[in-house]
Amino acid sequence: MFRDLIPLLQSDIILVAPDFPGFGQSDMPERSKYPVHFANIADTIAGFTEASVSRSFAIYIFDYGSPVGLRMAL
Repeated sequence: MFRDLIPLLQSDIILVAPDFPGFGQSDMPERSKYPVHFANIADTIAGFTEASVSRSFAIYIFDYGSPVGLRMAL
């Protein structure tokens, strides 16, 4: 959905757009090892964010990502 917007923004800001586990271009984890629910996805994306993004950042949430982003904000 953002394939046209991301190139426009990346010249002005550092932009990171990770896929959720099992979505987009990422592999589907084994369900027995990675239960797919919003809290687990939020923990994964928060860990990714802590490891790869500076301390100051903003997130854009909408649609399916909203429960994940709001959990991260809490």
